[in-house]
Amino acid sequence: MKKFLMLLGMCAGLSFASMIGLEALGEENVLGGTASAAGRGFAGGAKAGDAEGLSVVNPARLAFDTKVVFNLNFLVEMDQASKDGDQFSVNKLSLPSLNLSFPMGVWGAMGLSLWQHYSSTLKEEDTDVKSESDFEIEYQGSVYELVPTYAVRLPFFRSLSLGASMHFVMGNTSRSLKMGGDASDLDKDDAWGAGSYVVSDYVDGTWEIKNHPAYYTGALQYRGKEVSYFLSYTTGYTLLNKLDYDLRFSELDTLAATDKDREIDVPAMLATGINYRLAKRHNLMLDLTWRVWDKDIQNIAGSWNVPEVTETQKDYMVSLGYQCDGSPLFYEPYLKRINYRAGAWYRSWYVKDVFEVGGSLGGGFPLGRKGTTLDIAVQGGKRFADENQWEEMFLAFRIGLTGIASWGQERR
Repeated sequence: MKKFLMLLGMCAGLSFASMIGLEALGEENVLGGTASAAGRGFAGGAKAGDAEGLSVVNPARLAFDTKVVFNLNFLVEMDQASKDGDQFSVNKLSLPSLNLSFPMGVWGAMGLSLWQHYSSTLKEEDTDVKSESDFEIEYQGSVYELVPTYAVRLPFFRSLSLGASMHFVMGNTSRSLKMGGDASDLDKDDAWGAGSYVVSDYVDGTWEIKNHPAYYTGALQYRGKEVSYFLSYTTGYTLLNKLDYDLRFSELDTLAATDKDREIDVPAMLATGINYRLAKRHNLMLDLTWRVWDKDIQNIAGSWNVPEVTETQKDYMVSLGYQCDGSPLFYEPYLKRINYRAGAWYRSWYVKDVFEVGGSLGGGFPLGRKGTTLDIAVQGGKRFADENQWEEMFLAFRIGLTGIASWGQERR
């Protein structure tokens, strides 16, 4: 089963693209995952005000919003890996985030986000030519977070704000491996007895934080006329994955049913960013996130000699972005009211020797008079490993709808 074992090794060992870290945590979605942030290279955490809405990495930004903001985002990603003439393609459709925030005047602002932190999606079916046996691999799972946020501007230093958020973790994960009978090493007269059976390995589990209800983020934001910046700290935590293993013979007899809890120590994270505004409308942005993994991650594993751990490394991302803010005046020509965005980033994944370079273009297209916008971003790039021949090209489209309202505010 050369092709079957090669595919397992690619998923568990190389772990790239939407197949990244399938046996570990899966692919980590960029913090926030909004279409507007994607259009500027995932930079802009320090860009405050103008109904920017909730930021998962910088909760203090929320204090400068003056309107209610609702944001919904979709992601369509296409990935293709290639090596020595072989190719493997994966397409993915997901909902990375949903955000709601509203200001409370001198009492600050509150927000709530549903954010897909990690995701695992893969399904492949094929037949081994030599043994004429079928095999199937399928991964499905997500680690979602419910993130309530509160932020307030300081009473005597209105250019400064403090923000904090709690991250409640939920989600599930599943993996199934099915392999048919292999009669390649049997005599022709005996091959009939091995061709019809199927050995299946099912694993299902749930996610939660060990010994704590949530983990936390705290942030400080400064907003000036030309320069804004932020600094945030996210606590470390231990993810608990409760797994049920079910090994079956021909889908009838359970050979082994076991339970296992795996623990994943996620380290603390530092993040910072700066936004420099030119001529009121032009914004240059630089963001940095940094997290040092010092322990390997236990894999789901359990069968067919899948590696027991995924090795880790320093996890960081450097983002550079640009945005030209559109005019807020409804009577201006439509092209002048569009937000134009561009950006680039370099990222080191939590999986050892996996890196990413990408770029993006985007726009925020106004809908109606109240400031509602349709955000569209196109991003692409390459994920690669230092000591490996596999290469991964990716192309993704993000679409977001940002609704703006003035709930609870008096009409002028």
